[in-house]
Amino acid sequence: MIYLIGTGCGRGSLTREAADAISGAAALIGAERLLRMFPGNANITAAVRKEDILNAVKACKADDPSGSICILLSGDSGFYSGARSLLPLLEEYDVRVMPGISSLQVLAARCGQPWQDWHLCSAHGTDCDAVKEVCGGTPVFFLTGGKLGPAQLCRQLAEAGLPDLPVTIGEDLGTENEKIVSGKAGEFTDTDFAVLSVMLAEPAPRPYRRTPGLPDEAFERIQSVPMTKQYVRAAVLAALALKEDDVCWDVGAGTGSVAIEMALQAGKVFGVERNAEAVELARINRKALGAWNLQLSEGSAPDSLCDLPAPDAVFVGGSGGKLREILILVKEKNAQARVCVAAVTVETLSEACSVLDELGYQTDIIQVGISQSRKVAGLHMMTAQNSIWLIKGERQ
Repeated sequence: MIYLIGTGCGRGSLTREAADAISGAAALIGAERLLRMFPGNANITAAVRKEDILNAVKACKADDPSGSICILLSGDSGFYSGARSLLPLLEEYDVRVMPGISSLQVLAARCGQPWQDWHLCSAHGTDCDAVKEVCGGTPVFFLTGGKLGPAQLCRQLAEAGLPDLPVTIGEDLGTENEKIVSGKAGEFTDTDFAVLSVMLAEPAPRPYRRTPGLPDEAFERIQSVPMTKQYVRAAVLAALALKEDDVCWDVGAGTGSVAIEMALQAGKVFGVERNAEAVELARINRKALGAWNLQLSEGSAPDSLCDLPAPDAVFVGGSGGKLREILILVKEKNAQARVCVAAVTVETLSEACSVLDELGYQTDIIQVGISQSRKVAGLHMMTAQNSIWLIKGERQ
């Protein structure tokens, strides 16, 4: 029998079942840190990579076909564990998985909180956008490690405008060096934490999540900066069909209304606007509406787009006469990106269709004509807004 054992937060947190399996094993395989918890227990092989673990299993079975083997894994075997990738490699053997008490459970217990509603996220040896993760409306538990420790995650939050976000950090949980501190993200941006650390962050403040199309009154406005109106915004978001992990661009962001709506639906949003006054207005709206995962910058497209991450969805609300160049750049960045161009003139409509067709996009044109009521002498009269075309481009 081969046991995949979650060792929890140290030998003291082992389940009785796991302790019995380890004490009766003919061989132990795992990282040196885990093996040190069981000195002289059995034939010990240090291995971390799954290929080395598999080779060690084969060697142990060749020496003692009937002996049981324990593969030690940190934390819980079902929570961001190596068990997931090892199981397919061990199909020819009888394998039993044993859970461990994870750092998630220990931190929740120390804080006296239930964790069933927390959002669980790994920043251990992988890229992690802390700002995006805290925008989901629930507390977020981060496994940390590698380049992203609690300090780096707190720095991301502070730089996005969330220095006051409450966080709790647990170091070396379950050991004699255990330490738990609570405070605000901005207080820990330069703090050194233990390698084995986890972090709980409260959700970022933002409006109740709703369907696209926030009321126009929700945005600060000035007469010199145009704004995409409520029902047109809803149509834009519908055309782009955003997913929660999408990277989005808003080119010609104006007051930031479309970019903010994108941020409330998607993962990461970049808004670019050449009017400095509009950029400042968009920043006010970003903060007021909790669009923390929106990054705004002043600049002209397409030059200001070159260094942005490849987009999954792009809205072009203003092109400054560079529509062709913008769409070519979008295709170069990601040929599968979904595109929506807003046009208020026939000439822009014609150019958008021509360029998208030339670049191999399938296009769909939506004409949006909105009329809203206003009271006149106690009666309702309909007043029309300017007609707008939305040109949707998508490559199959």
